[in-house]
Amino acid sequence: MRNKLLLALALLLSLGACTTSRLVKQEKRIYPKREFRGAWFQTIYQNDYRGLSADDFRALMDQRLDRLKRYGINAIFFQIRPEADAFYPSRYEPWSRWLTGRQGESPDDDAFDPLAYLIEACHLRGLEFHAWLNPYRAGATDFEDFAETHIYRRHPEWFVRYNRMTLFDPGIPDCRLFICGVVRDIVTRYDIDGIHIDDYFYPYPVAGEPFPDEESFSRYGPPAGFSANRRDDWRRNNINLLIRELKMTVASAKPWVSFGVSPFGIYRNKSSDRHGSDTRGLQDYDDLYADVVLWMKNGWIDYCAPQLYWEIGHKSADYSTLIRWWSGLKTRTPLYIGQDVARTMKAGQLAQKMIEEREAKRVDGHIFWPAGELLRNNGHVADSLRRIWHRYPALTPPLSKAYTDRPDAVQNLRIAQTDGATRLVWDIAPQDPRAPRKTPMRYVVYRFPLGERRDISRASMIVAITGEPSFQLRDSDLELPYTYVVTAVDRYHNESKPCKPLKLDGRTRYINLRGK
Repeated sequence: MRNKLLLALALLLSLGACTTSRLVKQEKRIYPKREFRGAWFQTIYQNDYRGLSADDFRALMDQRLDRLKRYGINAIFFQIRPEADAFYPSRYEPWSRWLTGRQGESPDDDAFDPLAYLIEACHLRGLEFHAWLNPYRAGATDFEDFAETHIYRRHPEWFVRYNRMTLFDPGIPDCRLFICGVVRDIVTRYDIDGIHIDDYFYPYPVAGEPFPDEESFSRYGPPAGFSANRRDDWRRNNINLLIRELKMTVASAKPWVSFGVSPFGIYRNKSSDRHGSDTRGLQDYDDLYADVVLWMKNGWIDYCAPQLYWEIGHKSADYSTLIRWWSGLKTRTPLYIGQDVARTMKAGQLAQKMIEEREAKRVDGHIFWPAGELLRNNGHVADSLRRIWHRYPALTPPLSKAYTDRPDAVQNLRIAQTDGATRLVWDIAPQDPRAPRKTPMRYVVYRFPLGERRDISRASMIVAITGEPSFQLRDSDLELPYTYVVTAVDRYHNESKPCKPLKLDGRTRYINLRGK
């Protein structure tokens, strides 16, 4: 099967645009129009942002977002809360030291809000923005210089020390309430597309160092029905409660905001559970107390992005084995595969992994770790994405099967001259402020050679996905006969019907447009 797909891919690349029905069918299979393509921006242990002026931060992120968009990325995950701190002004938590250099210290420009800027910059480019939080970490390795406004200063009894880190104790209900309050504040104040948490639930275990939750277990475990020999079940229940309450927090504030988790890539090994994967490694369920499969079955998360960072053929955690195991789960939760760029490129396995992903059931995309490796073009990964795997833009999959109403189609598609540039422009149907979920968030511009059927299910016909109600045309776009149509995409990622087409005969550049 893999060889057949590679041959089909080679044929498509050699022929360019497809016209026969057989080739169109192969094209849609290899180049899906709907595919989640994310990139993680880590901020902890990074000095990229520390001490940058507001202008320098904007310039750096503009340049990075422009490049990632060229590489086909359509969703950005930015770590805005690495240590119970913030990359935005918060009444709950202090400014992050990974932004300003010292925890609690404000940026040089008091009016600057990095989170608000990132959201605006992503949406302008037609990218989704997902706010990435670490729920339980309060202080990374050996860090104890907490700002006076840090929650540790007010409630040191909520925290434990483990493996040289300061962590919220997941067994204390007040910790859960505080974390949900932080998330509610973000979702309410900012126009984000998603809340995202990673694989740090209970911490990764250290040999010979038990997690110090005796006090919280003795206080909260027995009243909840957990006996002394069921502490592991109590710990899993603590994480279950957080996940369920976070989902309710997000959905009650803005139901179009997705809530997703990126767990460690092994749920359970076969040696622990006959239904587990044929692997030999650390386990979400047993070691991190994260019952990810339960969350998926109960609909507590909107997607799952397992971190399948290993190589194809890895002795203990084979990528192929794991992607088959995750995609074989009987749940409706979409899967986005977490890929480690450096390991994948070192092994020369990008092509194999991408083909396995696109062939797998219920896998709807991927997230690359970290974004910096794409920006450094490690192993020519960015070149490969642009030329082959992300050759055409893609929309992210619909958020909900329960809400499928289309937004209204755009109107009056036309050409106009603005600031010396020739642009496609269109009008938006009047919006009802009482129905924000139907508000267009991005627009898709399609271009078809004259005489070819206007099939908007083909990714190869997409010229651009943008957050602006216009699109700049190049001179070369005006020299050939094309038909253009535009669609609108709402907050649930539902796409409108195409607008009335605009046909250009190849002589448009010589017409006196006069603002028409």
